Amino acid sequence: MASSLQTTASFHFFSSSSAAPRSLPATPSLLSFSSSLKSLAFSPLSSHFSRHQRGSAVNVSTSGGLGSVAIPKCAASYTDQLKGAREDIRELLKSKYCHPILVRLGWHDAGTYNKKVKEWPQRSGANGSLRFEAELKYKSNTGLVDALKLIQPIKDKYPDLTYADLFQLASATAIEEAGGPKIPMKYGRLDASSPDHCPEEGRLPAAGASSPADHMRKVFSRMGFNDKEIVVLSGAHTLGRARPERSSWGKPETKYTKNGPGAPGGQSWTVQWLKFDNSYFKEIKAKRDEDLLVLPTDAALFEDPSFKVYAEKYAEDQETFFKDFAEAHAKLSNLGAKFDPPEGIVLDAAP
Repeated sequence: MASSLQTTASFHFFSSSSAAPRSLPATPSLLSFSSSLKSLAFSPLSSHFSRHQRGSAVNVSTSGGLGSVAIPKCAASYTDQLKGAREDIRELLKSKYCHPILVRLGWHDAGTYNKKVKEWPQRSGANGSLRFEAELKYKSNTGLVDALKLIQPIKDKYPDLTYADLFQLASATAIEEAGGPKIPMKYGRLDASSPDHCPEEGRLPAAGASSPADHMRKVFSRMGFNDKEIVVLSGAHTLGRARPERSSWGKPETKYTKNGPGAPGGQSWTVQWLKFDNSYFKEIKAKRDEDLLVLPTDAALFEDPSFKVYAEKYAEDQETFFKDFAEAHAKLSNLGAKFDPPEGIVLDAAP
């Protein structure tokens, strides 16, 4: 099991229209149900599927996978469970090198938000709907089943946590543990309760659009982002690799990826692809290493006049990049979310 899960060190939030979807176990809604809890999945009588949709007792692991292991449950307060889960995520990152795919998990759950839709959860965004098989099967989400396998034991241990919170907690923690900025996060997101609430396919950015800059503006403006935020969020590609078998982009391996860490292979945007810094902007600007990936949407950051202003700044000034990224990522993590309590739950006092 360990070796199979080490394949998850990849991050690519731009999708490809030609990528083949990963084969998933056939279930009506979620990847799979724990047999003892199956009847609770949509029951209004379940304490974890009440008005808050917290602590859904769903097992997303495949038969015989991580979810089949008996894990002691935590009965602490919601805040304490969040803190405990964060510590467990940190330990997971140390052993599995899965920072990139956890960032991608949070991004793909939140990045479906439509600002023109007011109703929750119909507006999509950070509502945990990515746990449903219907959404996992989208081409842009190929490989994210591995991320769910990795974090499901944490969900089992802290059953009151919503998937919406867990996805965003994992994403922010991965960035911070990779050397990135502290993200001003809040929690208390409610989960969408049904696959009927999954967004339609095609809401995430596509790397191969005919007009990359126009495409990014169209997709990101639907979420409420401006040019500055488009550029700074693209900087998350400083982490991870693209794998051709998942996204149809990148080389099978390079001198930077052939020996891992984790499963070898793929093509990274940066030399140290498990370190969060401003190398992405430096490498895209230089275009001097054919072993480093430059997607059409990456190149557009230095070709489009408005994007270029910010890309140049971030290539020169990591402190500014970190400050702007932390603000934009926090905004991303809250897109479409419904919080209980409405003001959210803050784990760390502001510095």
